[in-house]
Parts: sequence; structure tokens; C-alpha cells
Amino acid sequence: MLRLTRLTLSFSKKLEKHKAAIVLHFFHYNFMRIHQTLRVTPAMQACVSNHIGNWQEFLGIAKTARKAA
Repeated sequence: MLRLTRLTLSFSKKLEKHKAAIVLHFFHYNFMRIHQTLRVTPAMQACVSNHIGNWQEFLGIAKTARKAA
């Protein structure tokens, strides 16, 4: 993941923005990306989800969590 290296344009200077980028990466990797060996998303394989996620679903979850906090 290039965000962790300093000499690229995607380097995060603030910890808060770095955490947000990591959350986006993990959501995409686990809930949206279909893996070749599994043929499903890791979340579907672990029975955490029964469908492929999308960004609208994630943003809806994020808005709900922000209101609750």
C-alpha cells in the first residue's frame, strides 16, 4: 500500500487522515473486492456479509456511526 511510504503524493501527514485512508482500504479489500482464489469477498467467505458491498452502503454506515458517536 503506497500510502505508507513518504516519498509519494499519497503520503498522509496527519494521523486522522491516515486512519481514514486505512479504513477505506480495508473496507474495499474485505467487502467489495472479489478475490480470485475465493471467488467471493473475504467478508462473504467469513459469513460476515451475504452480498458484495458498495460505496453507498459504506457511506450510509459511516453517517450512522458518526451520528451515534
